[in-house]
Amino acid sequence: MKPLRADLFVFIIFIVLILAGFVAFWSVMDMVLLGASLAVILVPLHHKISRHTLPEISAAILTFAVFFSTALMALFTLYILSSNVDVLTGMFKAIGEWLSNPQTNPLEYGVPFTKTSLSSFLEEGTAFFVDYQKTLISYLSLIAFKAFVLFFSLFSLLFWGEELKNKLVCHVPDIFSDYIKKLSEVTADTLYAIYIVQIAIAVLTFFIALPVFYLLGYGNIIFYSFLAAFCELIPVLGSSVAFVLIGTYALALGDTRGVFILFILGYLVVSCVPEIYIRPVLVGRRVKIHPVIMFIGIISGILTMGLAGFVLGPLIIVLIITSYRMYVQERKDRHEPSSPS
Repeated sequence: MKPLRADLFVFIIFIVLILAGFVAFWSVMDMVLLGASLAVILVPLHHKISRHTLPEISAAILTFAVFFSTALMALFTLYILSSNVDVLTGMFKAIGEWLSNPQTNPLEYGVPFTKTSLSSFLEEGTAFFVDYQKTLISYLSLIAFKAFVLFFSLFSLLFWGEELKNKLVCHVPDIFSDYIKKLSEVTADTLYAIYIVQIAIAVLTFFIALPVFYLLGYGNIIFYSFLAAFCELIPVLGSSVAFVLIGTYALALGDTRGVFILFILGYLVVSCVPEIYIRPVLVGRRVKIHPVIMFIGIISGILTMGLAGFVLGPLIIVLIITSYRMYVQERKDRHEPSSPS
């Protein structure tokens, strides 16, 4: 057996330590990963801006731009929620009264949820959509710390990321250099596709939800459509949360027609079709991977790793398949007889 090369041994130890760090600091690692993914996408723009100014100024400009966009979106969302607080309060009140009725049994209506699970869902929804001010105050320190980790990671990786990458690559064994170069390109393409598709599907959800809520006949069409798009923009929620919530409200009102519209047109068409078909197809087409495999990676990542899994799930799938393709191609090239001169 050949002895393990010293540089390869050091590289393996380095990878093991990185994985150990991920496990030890997993509570904030989701923000680090999101910051790193945004940095990868913004690196080309960072290079263009750096031609006209200092790299640290360019990194600061891009970090502030992301912070400003995030803050603006958060303030706009809070404004929409506060402007429609009466609608949300009436909705949750009707659902609460329906659940507190001793004669109410959701299972009789074909709803695959018990009163206990619906009550828990109602409490979480009330805290998130109605009592959001109290929720924000309760978790203000945690939110502020995670936001700091996110934007500090983004700035640091924009400013020092290229230098750090070069230092790491120069110590990587030659056997891995080609793999790392190819996987870096695939990683950038995958992250770009994930974020662009996420925003595109949220916008699509808003527009295709408009006729659904028009047919529902409850009014507040723009607000309900915005609620579905907002939930879709947050990977751990998805627009299905909005349709389940409004569907439960229709059930509490005894509106069988409304429940049917929200389930068939809302949940199955507006919510499930983009998640099951459009997102995997668009992301998979960018990285040339079958949509079914991308769907498994996206859903599995969110279920197992939460917000970080929204990025890591499909990315891990892409890296595994790309590595396998490179390995197969290398073996094929190695065993093909050289053509005669």
